[in-house]
Amino acid sequence: MKVFVFSYLLVLVLSAGAHAQPANYVIILPDDSQADIIRKAAGVVPAVNQLRWQQLEVTAFFHFGINTFTNKEWGDGREDPQWFNPTAFNAQQWIQTVKAAGVKQVLLTAKHHDGFCLWPTATTAHSVKNSSWKNGTGDVVKEVAQACNANGIGFGVYLSPWDRNAASYGTDAYNDFFVQQLTELLTWYGRIDEVWFDGANGEGPNGKKQVYEFERWYRLIRKLQPNAVIAIMGPDVRWVGTETGYGREQEWSVVPAPNIDQSVIAGNAQQGIVIKPMGDLQGDDLGSRDKIKNAKALVWYPAETDVSIRPGWFYHPAENNKVKTPQTLMDIYYNSVGRNGVLLLNIPPDTKGLIHANDSINLLAWKKRLDNTFAKNLAADATIVSVNGLNAQALLDNNDATAWTTKGKDTTAIIEYTLPAIRTFNILLLQENIRKGQRIEQFVLECKNGNTWKHITTGTTVGYKRIIRFPPVTAQQVRLRIVSSRINPVLGTFGLYKEVTE
Repeated sequence: MKVFVFSYLLVLVLSAGAHAQPANYVIILPDDSQADIIRKAAGVVPAVNQLRWQQLEVTAFFHFGINTFTNKEWGDGREDPQWFNPTAFNAQQWIQTVKAAGVKQVLLTAKHHDGFCLWPTATTAHSVKNSSWKNGTGDVVKEVAQACNANGIGFGVYLSPWDRNAASYGTDAYNDFFVQQLTELLTWYGRIDEVWFDGANGEGPNGKKQVYEFERWYRLIRKLQPNAVIAIMGPDVRWVGTETGYGREQEWSVVPAPNIDQSVIAGNAQQGIVIKPMGDLQGDDLGSRDKIKNAKALVWYPAETDVSIRPGWFYHPAENNKVKTPQTLMDIYYNSVGRNGVLLLNIPPDTKGLIHANDSINLLAWKKRLDNTFAKNLAADATIVSVNGLNAQALLDNNDATAWTTKGKDTTAIIEYTLPAIRTFNILLLQENIRKGQRIEQFVLECKNGNTWKHITTGTTVGYKRIIRFPPVTAQQVRLRIVSSRINPVLGTFGLYKEVTE
């Protein structure tokens, strides 16, 4: 599924009570110096729902619908609902499979561009209620939501704004039609953890395009499911910019919002503000000092990194032998979760209504490699020396909420680790305590060779999690040099690992 986002939406939804927790955005005043801007940027932190979402690390997408049975990626809205008939449908099998693979939350395509609805909506006949499946009595959304609840997995929905079946698409009446569909999804199925919109906006049956009422949708979601994150064309989570599963080398969660300023806040705060920032969020660098120096406001807007386990987003029999290998999935993990993002991995159920065996086998083999690689932090029993640091042991307690930081106003530091014995490793893992903001701008890892410190690797941003691989190094003494940080760095985790390939 292509994500058409011609102009990324970033939304601040403020209400009369929002001033109690304004920390996921900050206004830049006209007389703020560059130092003021950097300090303010360092103080922007995730909202509660954004932090929960970031901690998921790996989520799954289920592209499932009428396209599964037409062998297409995009339907045209003229499909016969009778074609939808997953004879062995088993939502528990879906959820148990992805849970075993380490997935913490799933998204279901409740409606794709073809307009076919996986729940018995009152808005259209183009839904499961007119399908062969269970003689029209089935509800895919309900069964997946229940399976998630039974297995302790988060549940979210994708609802396509583009509808190639709805006769009202392209008219004002469609706005109410869409809100009714969204309301059903938000009120019939218990807790919704994520609502996902893309920006696809083609023609409907009447040849017209729709003017989407995004702001209306956001207010509805905030009202009915206030804990949900609204992703991609929404205020809480942005698209990383590709569908490869690979994030940026330098991934800032704090980015400029050019058209939010003090006058906008003052003029609209009593009613709630919904603002779309202007600007492109697809460049290689979104939040460095150079990018934020002329900002009017800064917001916490983290990246979701999406990719499909197969070449396509919906199931196609011809792709059964083209499932991404465990090795490829490992590489994607390092470059998504390991680059301050959340991985959204699409796993499309087949025409039987099951996760295909080839997908399951590779998913579980990938999880085994992950578990084996990160089972033991080779620095966990190291002795730490940090001359200008505080609370150094927090770096090794496997809890990113407790953190090391520097004394006074130091923005650079050296942290030395002496291992009990010589060890071989090829992975560095770092985590900032993002509850205090994202601050680190550059770091270097070195090992001691005789009396000389030898360069191993370097990096820029850390954020929630940074993983860097390098050729195997054998050493007993290593040090992390924080070369640049916006204000005092607040580092929660340091780890050295040896990658396991089986």
